[in-house]
Amino acid sequence: MVDAVVAGHLCLDIIPDLSAHAAGQFEAAFQPGRLIQSGPAQLATGGAVSNTGLALHLLGIQTRLIARVGEDQLGKTLRQCINDRSAGLGEGLLSSPESSTSYSIVISPPGSDRRFLHHPGANDDFSAGDVRNEALQEARLFHFGYPPLMANMYSNHGEQLLELFQRVKSLGLTTSLDMAYPDPESAAGKADWRAILHNVLPYVDIFVPSLDEILYMLWQTTDVPPSAGLLTKVSGELLEMGAKMVLLKLGGRGLYLRTAGESVLHQLGPAAPDGFAGWADFEAWLPCFKVDAVGTTGSGDVTVAGFLAALLRRLPPEEALTAALAVGACCVEAADALSGIRTWDATWERIRAGWRSRPEPGQFITRH
Repeated sequence: MVDAVVAGHLCLDIIPDLSAHAAGQFEAAFQPGRLIQSGPAQLATGGAVSNTGLALHLLGIQTRLIARVGEDQLGKTLRQCINDRSAGLGEGLLSSPESSTSYSIVISPPGSDRRFLHHPGANDDFSAGDVRNEALQEARLFHFGYPPLMANMYSNHGEQLLELFQRVKSLGLTTSLDMAYPDPESAAGKADWRAILHNVLPYVDIFVPSLDEILYMLWQTTDVPPSAGLLTKVSGELLEMGAKMVLLKLGGRGLYLRTAGESVLHQLGPAAPDGFAGWADFEAWLPCFKVDAVGTTGSGDVTVAGFLAALLRRLPPEEALTAALAVGACCVEAADALSGIRTWDATWERIRAGWRSRPEPGQFITRH
């Protein structure tokens, strides 16, 4: 029996240790023709299936993973990494003999946001049919991540993505969707994401993109700092498109949540909270916890895992946001996405011990 099914993008992350470089030093030194010395490289699973799915597993949520990998050496390594977490956890990984395994080279120097060299590989072969109905039996929540990095899922105006979410929602599950920032010059970057979201979001209960991702997808705008007015505007449009909850990841600026009214929340399904009144028409922007950051790889994905784990445990919205921010903060204390994550109980022990947040001028909590 599983509580959550996490499907979508999966890759192998290759993470060189750049901690010896002072903040800002790496960018100035990494120029054409230069050799920059780094520390040992760490191999870790990456992508939404790994980062969100395995984080849910580590937080005590029974989770099934569904993704595609190649049958090459990277694929064998990736499968082993998954199964090393828990025997049998990789059973839902599907083979694509004709495709290579997806990988990312993660460039995450101190004091700077991460950058990636990414090969989508077998993720481009993923289709709605890869999520079989029997794999969803008894689950309460279905989470899908990174359709912009999966060619089949955004091609033909998102036909496969729409088919998948229509079917999963028809089976009665609570649905969740995460995005990724597409290369603007790629086919994904040129797709009509506004039209895709307009079609898919009526079947998405919890929409969890970053602010940067959704600004690009809706308005082809980048690098706009968050403000209360902007967050309210963006979330309002996404709720009008059909999402029931909108969780916007703001990086180091925190986390924003806005929910629909009580009558709409009744459509959430089996992962719905116990008290709709406490969740209905809720809006909040909360700041990050204070940490000494080592790397930001996967921080947004595991933040989502913290929120979904809280929702599955029927916590009220403020506590769900707090849990999400705490899991994300633990994540950035390690170079990879998962090494810093603590158990659910240990995470809350840290919060209750007086873990302080970084003040964020725009933070607020509103019940309309």
